[in-house]
Amino acid sequence: MLKVHVGCCGFSISRKKYYSLFDVVEIQETFYDPPNIDKLKVLRSEAPSNFIFTLKCWQAVTHPLSSQTWRRAKHVPDKSLSDKYGFLKPTKEVFEAWNMVLEGAKALDAKVVVIQTPPSFNYNDENYSNAIQFFSVASSSNIVLGWEPRGDWLEKPDKILDVIGRFKNVIHIVDPFRAKPVLIGGKLYFRLHGIGGGEVNYRYKYTDEDLSKLKDMIMDYNVQGAYEFYVMFNNVYMVEDASRFKQLISVEVK
Repeated sequence: MLKVHVGCCGFSISRKKYYSLFDVVEIQETFYDPPNIDKLKVLRSEAPSNFIFTLKCWQAVTHPLSSQTWRRAKHVPDKSLSDKYGFLKPTKEVFEAWNMVLEGAKALDAKVVVIQTPPSFNYNDENYSNAIQFFSVASSSNIVLGWEPRGDWLEKPDKILDVIGRFKNVIHIVDPFRAKPVLIGGKLYFRLHGIGGGEVNYRYKYTDEDLSKLKDMIMDYNVQGAYEFYVMFNNVYMVEDASRFKQLISVEVK
């Protein structure tokens, strides 16, 4: 049976309104700061029982403290330990941060944790080894882990496959207009960052033709064996675009 969950990366409208429109949201605030367990429990309790949460992994796991993304953080780790954080390093500090993420995922009953590595986490022997060692530990949890590699990893799909192919609960997250998932399993997770520009073009508004193409991609991947899709819009017009796509795909999802 085909399942297509359509939603947005973050709440950009009131949560009550959002719950009435969509069946899934990707929590963003857990990227900038460690998960606030009490707040996440409130979100879970207020949402409909069948509403799906996914959440973005805290940047202490993925991004070095030199990353500009830390400027938005309220909680920044000790700068004297800057060489211990980010880039999926197999350090005590990274795994402590990861355990905080897992606690947040449990509070939400999240179905997927999104692990987005920065463009500066390029493919090289050290980062390749980091990824394998990190996922060797992280994949011991029952939750689905979605890795969205960026930078020149996108030019080396064989290396991405070599990492995620080792683990049954790690999937390859892509923007389907920019890359193809290297492994088509039962679940696929798409993050739509806009078309054109560099790796992202947040001000892009998807056309009817774009959304029709997206639907066709999903139907093709369904034929190839994928049966559950997360389609997460991450652009300025995400609520409108996601609503339009949900209506379009509803014809195929009975």
